[in-house]
Amino acid sequence: MTNSWDSIKILSDSTRLRLLALLFKEELSVAELQEILGMAQSRISSQLALLRQAGFVSDRRDGKKAFYSLRANLPAKHLALLKAACEAVADLPESKEDRDNVDRILQKRRRLSEQYFNLIAGRLGKGYCPGRSWEALGHLALRLVPAITVADLGAGEGLVSQLLAHRAERVWCIDNSPKMVEVGTELAKKNGLANLTYKLGDIERVPLADKSVDLAILSQALHHASHPQTAVNEAFRILKPGGQLLVLDLKEHAFEQAHETYGDLWLGFKESALHGFLKNAGFQKVEVTRVSREESEPHFETLLASGVKK
Repeated sequence: MTNSWDSIKILSDSTRLRLLALLFKEELSVAELQEILGMAQSRISSQLALLRQAGFVSDRRDGKKAFYSLRANLPAKHLALLKAACEAVADLPESKEDRDNVDRILQKRRRLSEQYFNLIAGRLGKGYCPGRSWEALGHLALRLVPAITVADLGAGEGLVSQLLAHRAERVWCIDNSPKMVEVGTELAKKNGLANLTYKLGDIERVPLADKSVDLAILSQALHHASHPQTAVNEAFRILKPGGQLLVLDLKEHAFEQAHETYGDLWLGFKESALHGFLKNAGFQKVEVTRVSREESEPHFETLLASGVKK
């Protein structure tokens, strides 16, 4: 981390300060920053490199994409300096335009994901979907306890919940696709599952009360979250003490087409990343294991993570 004098010099450049103000709000890819600022990629990349060297930002690779975010655990004095600098220019026309553009980019992200799920609503269980295997689902089902309240977060049509509702006391299906909620509700009525309720909502802002469920499930949903840690935090919030979270998701892979073909925001997760999400949220007895590997290319692997809320 640079000293305070060098930090002030870093913040004296308008482009670097605009980048930091944007990353203060959201993790963004180089391509997204290029679209927001209307600048050449070479200029943005060079300024990001300086910010990374100074210790203000960190980067991660997701396939061929590079994402940047504000460095976690910035020293308090550097964080205060950065906040003051961003607030000082917040009223400038360029800053307002940047905020409008980043909001548009985030809406575009959500719209692409929603369009994909609206398109496949009604046939999700009939076609191919990475990581959706009876082997993996079977591992999840074996962990279930009857006569409990369950929240299926990012449920889609509720393939898992349709099975759970035959034994559970109450099952909530949360999904951000209106079409998925519509289709799932009709399926619940058709199957006579009065204890199965679909609600429109985001897994990062779950429309359920604190400490209201015994089991929370994120089945092939976390890689669609803009902020996976926030989604896991929400699962922790709605769980009762002693409640459990189960996460089924893809292991980190390099199949880039998943972004376009399946509406994925993340190319899976490392076992250590899933473990970290649960531990950071406050879960105890965290375990992450590989439960399946597909035989055909690109050989998607599925991880099962679990944790208990004390």
